Amino acid sequence: MKSFTVLDGLVAPMDRANVDTDAIIPKQFLKSIKRSGFGVNLFDSWRYLDPGEPGQAIDSRQPNPEFILNQPRYAGAQILLARENFGCGSSREHAVWALDDYGFRSVISSSFADIFFNNSFKSGLLPVVLSKDIVARLIAACEQNEGYRLTIDLAKQVVITPDNEQITFEVDEFRKHCLLEGLDDIGLTLAHADEIRHYEERRRSEVPWQFN
Repeated sequence: MKSFTVLDGLVAPMDRANVDTDAIIPKQFLKSIKRSGFGVNLFDSWRYLDPGEPGQAIDSRQPNPEFILNQPRYAGAQILLARENFGCGSSREHAVWALDDYGFRSVISSSFADIFFNNSFKSGLLPVVLSKDIVARLIAACEQNEGYRLTIDLAKQVVITPDNEQITFEVDEFRKHCLLEGLDDIGLTLAHADEIRHYEERRRSEVPWQFN
């Protein structure tokens, strides 16, 4: 998993509440259990005017020019701004994988659905919770200023605006540690590889019949 320390990124504003996981990555694209390859279908039903199917060539699709991510000024955005209850709906890790594969490293919202929130940390995507008023102000600033960027410093737990305003956010210490170190569940386990090996060697000597 990629570590998250300090991100200085272009911001894309999604002025919508209750963005559900089926909108983030529609159900027809859930056939793969790989974490990669979902970015091209992120927000598929909003991003394209024609219905999409797995494996369909992107150059054959009809982009929706009104959709925020199809506007040239937001190309390469790494931070997504959204209204409350982002990631609601059915449980699917693919929603986080699609955002990550597209290039987003963080989503800022006033609230997240619990399962999406938990899945984000496990995949290296930082969900930042700020107040509704602050999110509304950031969305307005982003829409009014082309090339709008924010800096997110995870260690200091601050979002820094272009005029150097520092907005603090809360994050669980364990999850913060995992993101800073780039540790997912497998990485956490492998960090204790020596202890696991020593335990298995001791058990093999104590109860050898269990290893026959």
